[in-house]
Amino acid sequence: MKTRRHFLKSAIGTTAGIIALPNLFSGSLFAANSPNQRIQVGQIGCGRMGTADMESILDESLARVIAVCDLDSLRAAKAKKTVEEFYKKKGEAHVEVKVYSDYREMLANSEIDAVVDSTPDHWHALIGVAAAIAGKHVYGQKPLAYDIEGAIALRKAVLAKKIIFQTGSQQRSTSPFPAFRTAIEAVRNGRVGQLKSIKVGIGIDKASGKPPVAMPIPATFDYDTWLGPAPQQDYMEGRCHPQDTLGRPGWITTEAFGLGMITNWGAHHLDIAQLAMNQELGGPLTIDAKASFMKNDVWTVHTNYHVEMLYPNNVQLIMDDKFENGLSFEGDEGTIFCARGAAKATASDKSSPDADKKSLRASNPKLLAPLAADAKRLPPSPSNHYRNWLESIVANTQPMAPVDQAAKTQQACSAAWISMKLGAKLTWDSKMEVFIGNDAANAMCGRAPRKPEYDIQAMLKAAGI
Repeated sequence: MKTRRHFLKSAIGTTAGIIALPNLFSGSLFAANSPNQRIQVGQIGCGRMGTADMESILDESLARVIAVCDLDSLRAAKAKKTVEEFYKKKGEAHVEVKVYSDYREMLANSEIDAVVDSTPDHWHALIGVAAAIAGKHVYGQKPLAYDIEGAIALRKAVLAKKIIFQTGSQQRSTSPFPAFRTAIEAVRNGRVGQLKSIKVGIGIDKASGKPPVAMPIPATFDYDTWLGPAPQQDYMEGRCHPQDTLGRPGWITTEAFGLGMITNWGAHHLDIAQLAMNQELGGPLTIDAKASFMKNDVWTVHTNYHVEMLYPNNVQLIMDDKFENGLSFEGDEGTIFCARGAAKATASDKSSPDADKKSLRASNPKLLAPLAADAKRLPPSPSNHYRNWLESIVANTQPMAPVDQAAKTQQACSAAWISMKLGAKLTWDSKMEVFIGNDAANAMCGRAPRKPEYDIQAMLKAAGI
């Protein structure tokens, strides 16, 4: 009988680096009597992005979704139905998907090898740390964490437990956004000459126009647990997620749960910028940001913004709400611009009919000519971001967006937000991961948990990390 080890090896084929598969799993992955012969995956968070993540995993032959988890029972039930119907359409007569409301119970299930964390930003670090401690591999939505302390804690747990953690920075993978890799490799190979500046557009949020008003908590929603480490506050649907659709959730635009565009899209584009500068394990030297914030509105994040960061080699990175969404790399020999174009991250994303023409362009076409055979290249990622994660689990190799690099992206985003809030220019030490000479800024690198059970430092200590 073929074991799951043999199945996964043949499924990947001749993927570089896979010669002998190590025994990475203490649970079910290579059990000869497993009926599914797949990496067993649990989906945590079944909202807009959670559904998109889950459906992407369903499409991958290396994985099988066997459980879903959400604090909204309506969303959990819908996710269960989606998974069961998917496998039934594949010809399976009986499909059983387990449903959880408590992610800790899911993590205790020895049948599960890996989880996808598509929860709101303020939950990323806690769930990621708990999953790592439980020995589960993780695909975690960006940004890596809500704040700098959370990012550092999650990095510690992942590295200590040696699990495979892929951050949802899908612009690093060839599919579906190839323009970014092309631009990065061109810049790293000197096509624009000496890099002088990077202009970054990350879009802008606008106030809802609705005042903050307390509402009754839906009977199907465990709001108190959903708050998690965030400050206690009244329930408002506009600050959580729509009850009748999988539309864009309001927590993205509520500072207690997410910090707005600076971490929402900033996590994507600053990640690409730092990779192009060879600063994926570094960061800015100084940060000077100004922004306006929503007032008397159900939402609370920033609207207009202007951010200037100075990086090593005297590279100036500028973000402004008036810039086109994407990145413009400007050097003394030309400019390269990259963006998502017509490709969509989710079905709800909008794009213009001619967007593909705008996804990759240069001041001179020669800047985008094919690179030489000996050019500096990014690690190969010919498939999509989810498959890259699954293949990395099997091969026991680092995925395209590893936790240590994601932590540095998180720090740059959070540093910009802290500068926005303080209205002050800051100096950042990327090695020590602290602000120099500014106690107020350092105090904003984390926040006290609402309850002891959400104390991430206590979680690390209890696990001996």
